[in-house]
Amino acid sequence: MSSVIAGTRFSVLDRSRTRQGHEGPSALRDTVRLAQEVEALGYDRFWVSEHHGVPGVAGSAPTVLAAAVAGATSTIRVGTGGVMLPNHQSLVVAEQFGVLESLFPGRIDMGLGRSVGFTDGVRKALGRDKHDADDFAARLTELLGWFRGTSETGVRARPAEGLTVPPFVLAIGEGARIAAEAGLPLVIGDLRGREKMLRGIDEYRASFRPSSWSTEPYVVISGTVAVAETEEAARRLLVPEAWSMAYSRTHGTFPPLPPAERVAELAMTEKERGFYESGLRGHVYGTEEQVADELGTVIKESGAQEVLVTTSTYDRAGLLDSFRRLARVAGLTPAGTP
Repeated sequence: MSSVIAGTRFSVLDRSRTRQGHEGPSALRDTVRLAQEVEALGYDRFWVSEHHGVPGVAGSAPTVLAAAVAGATSTIRVGTGGVMLPNHQSLVVAEQFGVLESLFPGRIDMGLGRSVGFTDGVRKALGRDKHDADDFAARLTELLGWFRGTSETGVRARPAEGLTVPPFVLAIGEGARIAAEAGLPLVIGDLRGREKMLRGIDEYRASFRPSSWSTEPYVVISGTVAVAETEEAARRLLVPEAWSMAYSRTHGTFPPLPPAERVAELAMTEKERGFYESGLRGHVYGTEEQVADELGTVIKESGAQEVLVTTSTYDRAGLLDSFRRLARVAGLTPAGTP
């Protein structure tokens, strides 16, 4: 294990992906179970996401799911990757995280993003449009103000005011610049677009302004990492998500994950095949030795302090085995080890 990897934190983001034959309730229970499993392996954080009206994703209420995860675990940090601020009133978001921090003190993270929905229909249902993302910086300032008691409304966010829930900005578009100007940690991805990711990190560090939340830049790189006994077995873990992404690009809807062997039997159009093959490229995958080498390179290039692993697949046993192997690569200390 390289010294670069040894000094890096490793965390997990689970999007509660539904699988063929396993609907939303099963996916949510799988998320809670996975949190318990990666906590035992020594991962630093476990985050959940926000998606609305997506057939392939059950995670629609991240603060509710984070409460379930925190209640089922005891040491791992729990948070959101992320709550999409344009979809919510900042007071309500502050109150929700205030409740979480009050119930699970010192374990809650507040990952925040600027997405406003997957389709026009979802945005309409939320009462939002694409332009609401343009107000993200102002919404972020307003949200943080509730924790510091600086709202001009005279209203107090209870029980959030006075609490410190670490905020993180998910970099989408201008996210890196916004995180830098606000003086907040940055979560940026994905590992497939290395050059774009590295440019965003450079911009973030160059523009960073220290704040009461963070005195210096903190970078979390995110993306898919799959580890298995062989390179081919690791690649097979990527197949269900690659096919679902290709299907969404050609049909306009994001479906549940199919088994990898079923994907191999599917007839694809030339366009679908192109999106599918593209979806398999650029990720970090392979044997423990291969992944250690690739991760060492990207961590050194980015100077990241943390890696947030976002892998989704149909094979839950294979996914857990991947996290076990990655924990060995990262030199993580299992929970309860002196």
